[in-house]
Amino acid sequence: MSQEAEVDMKEVELNELEPEKQPMNAAGAASASAAAAAAEKNGVVKVKVAEEEEAAAGGAKFTGLSKEELLQAAGSPAWVRTRWALLLLFWLGWLAMLAGAVVIIVQAPRCRELPLQRWWHQGPLYRIWDLGAFLGGPGVAPEAPAPLAGMKAHLDYLNSLKVKALVLGPLHRNVKDDLAATNLQEIDPNLGSKEDFHQLLEAAKKKNIYIVLDLTPNYQSQENPWFLDSQRDEVNEKMKEALSYWLKAGVNGIQVHNVQNLTDASLFLSQWTNLTHSIHDDRLLMAGTDASDLSEVRNLLNETDLLSSSYLEDFGRTGSSVKELKELISHYLNATGHTWCAWTYSQVGHLTSYVPAHLVRLYHLMLFTLPGTPIFSYGDEIGLAAATLPGQPAEAPIMVWGGKTLGPSESVNMTVQGQMHHPNSILALFRKLSDARGKERSLLHGDFLILPTPDEFFDLFVYLRYWDQNERFLVVLNLGPRNLEVELKIPAGYTKQKLELPEKAELVFSTGGGQLEGSIVSLHKLPVAPGEGLLLKFPYVA
Repeated sequence: MSQEAEVDMKEVELNELEPEKQPMNAAGAASASAAAAAAEKNGVVKVKVAEEEEAAAGGAKFTGLSKEELLQAAGSPAWVRTRWALLLLFWLGWLAMLAGAVVIIVQAPRCRELPLQRWWHQGPLYRIWDLGAFLGGPGVAPEAPAPLAGMKAHLDYLNSLKVKALVLGPLHRNVKDDLAATNLQEIDPNLGSKEDFHQLLEAAKKKNIYIVLDLTPNYQSQENPWFLDSQRDEVNEKMKEALSYWLKAGVNGIQVHNVQNLTDASLFLSQWTNLTHSIHDDRLLMAGTDASDLSEVRNLLNETDLLSSSYLEDFGRTGSSVKELKELISHYLNATGHTWCAWTYSQVGHLTSYVPAHLVRLYHLMLFTLPGTPIFSYGDEIGLAAATLPGQPAEAPIMVWGGKTLGPSESVNMTVQGQMHHPNSILALFRKLSDARGKERSLLHGDFLILPTPDEFFDLFVYLRYWDQNERFLVVLNLGPRNLEVELKIPAGYTKQKLELPEKAELVFSTGGGQLEGSIVSLHKLPVAPGEGLLLKFPYVA
């Protein structure tokens, strides 16, 4: 394309520009006037700028107040008074809110200081003194691993029970009545090796399960688990060495039982407890005794962290009145004061050996809700008894994991597998109670108050667990054969504390299953079936 053609094209493009964008020359002005006229003719009206209108009208343009004018206005008496009034109102409002907050804080009830809680205070302990029986006894396959190694396969099950610790053994090498041949620092080879034991320790730790090792020295003996009285000093030295060895190896606690056979038991227990705490203040020294005398039990309790005794054993076997049960429990708690308690029926034995079968659920509820640590034996969670299998030894019933073995009533499956997914099984109740005790402060470390009941309800045991401003729990136990309908209340002046029962409460658990859990029930007309235990809760009201 030639230069002349390019010039012509540019001129065309320029001519095609909108009139507003073309240069305003004389010709452009003329064309603009023509365009404006055409626009007005077509109904388009252009609006003049405000400034142009004002200028045309001869008016002055408003530019706001100057700095001097603003300062002059701000300094006027009216504005000064207004500013002071607003400032005064702000500070008065701020002080009023501060005073209100202080009043609320002062008048609000203060929270009680939480007590020191060790791990053995926080959940139930689970005793396994015969590992072979726990794993299934003679039914265990010949190629099965050693008992200590086989325990690892059951940790998930034990974790589902929310048990805080396993009390294992004794496991050490013991030649009956032969102190020289007894080695408290060696594992009985029939049970496994040290490596098996340490692997179990590590596996349990991952499941947040503590391990308490029983070191009762002469456990094979039927006469004296502490050897001869003349050998007690030598036994003491071996015990100290073994305590130090196992606690430093990672064991969380040590148990010794049958201390009623140990001369000067209080003296030795005191030494072993001090040694245990010197290694770590979070280690447990636990003792067991067959003594049921309250004064003897109290003396032993003062020298150890936790004591399992046969204090309640006589009541379970003789079927004493509920009044005697109330007295046993209240006397024990009053005698021990602020010392932490443990609740069980024996050192080695199952709950079914001490209480009637139809009351096992009720006793589970009681042991879980009394102030202290509940201690159970393996199989208690399914109601295991010596009569489960023909010819089964009473001292170590075999845990039944699978199959269709029934209990004495032939109506309840007594196997773990049979109860695992049954909502009304003893196992399901055990899990619920264990979970609730670990979560609720009132059940974990709350105060305890036995409530009075009318004389005609002599089979009824009722008590309250409460802590500060947390939910309260009411436990109602009917140990008799009659259907009862009771009115529950706290009489005026019965306690120095301000405690009242509401008209209604929520049913948390029923051991009988006759009432719907989660329902709201009246405390003025509460039905309780024979052998039934109820756990109810209601909120704190200031």
